[in-house]
Amino acid sequence: MMAGAAVADDGASRTAEWLAAWDGHDLHRTATAGDRQGAAWLTTAARALGASVATESFALDRYDPVAAFVEIEGTRYPGVSMFDAPDTRDGRVQALASEIGKGEGLIGVGVVSPLRIYAPDFQRLRREGPHTALVLITEGGAPGLALLNAESFTRPHGPAVLQMASEHKELLYGAIGRGAALRVVTRSTRSRAEADNVVVTLKGRDPARPPLVVMTPRSSWYVSTAERGGGLVCWLECLRALIGTTPGRDVVFTANSGHELGHIGLDAFIDRRPGWLASAEFVHFGANIGAAGGALSVVSGNDDLRGRMAAALSGVALRHAASAAMPNGETRDIHRAGGRYITLVGGNALFHLPQDRLPHAVDISTVARAAAAAARVVADLAA
Repeated sequence: MMAGAAVADDGASRTAEWLAAWDGHDLHRTATAGDRQGAAWLTTAARALGASVATESFALDRYDPVAAFVEIEGTRYPGVSMFDAPDTRDGRVQALASEIGKGEGLIGVGVVSPLRIYAPDFQRLRREGPHTALVLITEGGAPGLALLNAESFTRPHGPAVLQMASEHKELLYGAIGRGAALRVVTRSTRSRAEADNVVVTLKGRDPARPPLVVMTPRSSWYVSTAERGGGLVCWLECLRALIGTTPGRDVVFTANSGHELGHIGLDAFIDRRPGWLASAEFVHFGANIGAAGGALSVVSGNDDLRGRMAAALSGVALRHAASAAMPNGETRDIHRAGGRYITLVGGNALFHLPQDRLPHAVDISTVARAAAAAARVVADLAA
């Protein structure tokens, strides 16, 4: 076996081991038992590579659903409330429903994908729409409940919102067609809680240089093995590449909770480091890197950074697209602040669905090769 093949096989073995560990956790929702499992596992994995690991805690008002359902003609159908919407007034809304945009029913019913949260028309609907409650039929790449992120988690707004699995589409549209009244209930509690960012700081030779931040989210609605796992493998492989070296500048690795709640973990990380959005350089491992059947994309407003990652991916025979467009997710604020960043992200037919699990959701070889390419880029940027 050639030396290059041995290295590739070793990377694939580590990838498989790390992803299997992640897949064995509970749901990774922020400030829950699964989130704590994820932090503990990542801390152990980073220490096994020789890193000194810190946890940076941040406080939040954890949202816990108490009741969430729509009742049609006496039968209740469960859903999940939006985590950045208020509860139903007086505990319920009972009224006629209409399809969103096609009627004035107090309850609006429509079909949305998990990425719809970024669409201006959807944001206007929640801010200015005529409905007292919304029932959203979530539609991902497979049947199920594909939950939407709570981008305004700290500032709940708009009407009550109930998310329903795609299997309920015919039921809900049938109720609209025959003029049946819907009863929508969303009730929740909020309790003070803490979540952790996992942070590793490698001191460089020249502390006057802008720091390099290597970051990835590590929380989600479900176990989310493809959504989160590829980014975590990239994060660990980049750390592995730098451990035992002295980089040319400070390099800070952060794996943040709070992703699905408006990126509040990244906000907490930046709050401890004022000015870094504009002054630091960021390598961001986003969602779905190496998801089975998914396409990779490199997003950066900086031609040099975008080109570095694109070239590294080509070097390991991974096809990808490259874009300078405004990114979604964590690097959006960096883009707006004029900061320097690279985002590596993928597509995933099981995005935000509970079926996003091993073995079918992840391409181990793609994750391992993407992580090897990312490690080369980070090592060059850190030098």
